[in-house]
Amino acid sequence: MLPAIGLGNEQAKLKVYIANRPNYSHYPALTSVVDLPESEIHQIGAACGNGWRKVFNVYAKFIFALGHDEAKTFASWQQYRDKRLLQSNSDTSLLFSAPDLTCNAIRIVMGRTYAKALLKQSLSHIELDWLDDEFAVCKTNKLIVCPYFDYRQLSNIKIIRLVELVNALPNHV
Repeated sequence: MLPAIGLGNEQAKLKVYIANRPNYSHYPALTSVVDLPESEIHQIGAACGNGWRKVFNVYAKFIFALGHDEAKTFASWQQYRDKRLLQSNSDTSLLFSAPDLTCNAIRIVMGRTYAKALLKQSLSHIELDWLDDEFAVCKTNKLIVCPYFDYRQLSNIKIIRLVELVNALPNHV
């Protein structure tokens, strides 16, 4: 398996996979997983635009809705995003590499198009159960496909559905 590449905690029990990287600072050339300093989410959003702000906001809203232990210590998802998301002391990661199915983690792949590309490449041996046009699950590998982390694609109602799918997995986070 190739090394994981992305942002956050490499040992996280919740790993989210995205097809693209922020075009900011050293991130386009990353070769490993790096944790984000506290103000970095804001800086990436400011430099890379609304799309990346939405990804971070929806990720934080999802973790907050999940009731993840680390999120419970914050008053709001915004506070969680700014103080913990994708930092070294978090239990979250945002990865640009293909999912590693050997680690004990829940894997969420953002977007049907990216998931289908992965199925043709590195995940050709797994079978997804497509629940509808947007969500798919492979319980054996604790892998979920969901809409892209954008308010229009992964609305609050769909965030709740994603939470329910995660909670239905064996040994959920």
